[in-house]
Amino acid sequence: MSKTSRPRRGSLAFSPRKRAKQEKGRIRRETIVEGRPLQGFAGYKAGMTHVMLIDNREHSPTQGQEIFVPATVIEAPPLLFSGLRIYRETLYGLKALTEAWSEAQLSRIEECLAKYPAEELELRAIVETQPKLVSGVPKKKPDVFELRMGGLGNASADFEFAKAHFGGEIRVSDVFKAGDFVDVTAVTKGKGFQGPVKRWGVKIQPAKAQRAGRGRHVGTLGPWRPARVRWFVPQAGQTGYHQRTEYNKLILKIGENGEEVTPKGGFIKYGIVRNDYILLKGSVPGPKKRLIRMSFAIRNHPDWGVPEISYIYTESQQGCRR
Repeated sequence: MSKTSRPRRGSLAFSPRKRAKQEKGRIRRETIVEGRPLQGFAGYKAGMTHVMLIDNREHSPTQGQEIFVPATVIEAPPLLFSGLRIYRETLYGLKALTEAWSEAQLSRIEECLAKYPAEELELRAIVETQPKLVSGVPKKKPDVFELRMGGLGNASADFEFAKAHFGGEIRVSDVFKAGDFVDVTAVTKGKGFQGPVKRWGVKIQPAKAQRAGRGRHVGTLGPWRPARVRWFVPQAGQTGYHQRTEYNKLILKIGENGEEVTPKGGFIKYGIVRNDYILLKGSVPGPKKRLIRMSFAIRNHPDWGVPEISYIYTESQQGCRR
């Protein structure tokens, strides 16, 4: 008998709007940037500020002029290179062969490299954050996740890099540089259970139609047939705390001295930046203290080079409390 069902084709956009399974997010992509041994990094959102820089965008009306740009400060303490995992490409996708959590176990990786063709293998670094180094994040348990490798061309070269850094620290300057474009993945700010107006943006009914709920509900749940409520009818439910990815965020600056970007009195609801930091152009998802994962941009983007920053706002934000 023939199969009567098939997987859904096409995108559901932002549906279903459920709570994220984990706060550290998950990144799944195919693009590899050559020459970069690690394909991502992570940090904690400290807050926003603004900078003045020289506009170096081609064909911009303000090219060569000093412009105002909002920016996000992400504190990025070093990541611990705590493990290594090797995968093999099969007909059913990637299959984990083995992993190493100590230098004595690296021989397992070498056996896999000798047993299988190098083009079928993929190495991934297992890293963990160090929230104890961040004053604004009130947690001690590190976030453990994988970072994709492959920018050195083959699995053997990636393995040599992993052996040299195994058990040590990876700094953000070892992965990114100013002028790079990155994709930012994070879990958005949670808003709990909300109605369809706030959750989906449906129109509020006029005064004539307001009955129960004072018009903040949908006009109909659907037709008589099919005799069920279909999935695309806007209804109340969980709002926020969804994993989202924003593309092509420009790295304005990577620094080691947090005093360069910390406002007087510290960031509201965060504190003082004490570690390495990344200054990103624009905003990123999530509230302050949220773990932000960054990876190299997979969409087309221009190459404008490193912008010239003339001023970073560091005045007190205490009067801006909301």
